[in-house]
Amino acid sequence: MTVPSEFPMQIPLQVTFEGGLEGSDSLRARIEREAAKLERFHDRITSCRVAVIGRPGRRRQGDLYAVRLQITGPGEADVVIDRNPPLDHAHEDAFVAIRDAFAAARRKLQDRHRRMQGQVKAHAGQPYGRVTELSPVDDFGMLESEDGRPIYFHRNSVLNGGFDQLKLGSIVRYAEEQGDKGPQASTVHLVRRNGG
Repeated sequence: MTVPSEFPMQIPLQVTFEGGLEGSDSLRARIEREAAKLERFHDRITSCRVAVIGRPGRRRQGDLYAVRLQITGPGEADVVIDRNPPLDHAHEDAFVAIRDAFAAARRKLQDRHRRMQGQVKAHAGQPYGRVTELSPVDDFGMLESEDGRPIYFHRNSVLNGGFDQLKLGSIVRYAEEQGDKGPQASTVHLVRRNGG
């Protein structure tokens, strides 16, 4: 089912509920709020397509939602997010799945904006961290700061597409910001592949 939306992009927000999932007004409202936040990071979005995939009918414990986003802007490659349910079952809640997909989209748009502004170089004042956890399936990892704090980072935060070059123990420089769930690295730059 495609849901029309009054959304201030050049092309309206397109929302689809798939897999027999029936969309609710509250799900639609959450998607619209999340999509509106995207324009803070990129003011030339021409379209945003959102597909929420779930099971039809009565929900069973353990059922997971998936979310696909496709964001289009003039003269740029589309930003595509395909958030399949992670193994930790956080996506048993459609609102969490939507939030996570849009957060990944915002990070991609922020990174693109930084690259366009020439702000992606690691600065000498940036702190060092050590990679302590990697989850390639879920596109994230964790750093340990110099003072021992855990810091989340997403695949899209690793400069030059270097996420797949990271290993446990890799030494990185990073820029820290406050995320929804605590400290996170907005940019990660690989310094040394193995912390050995």
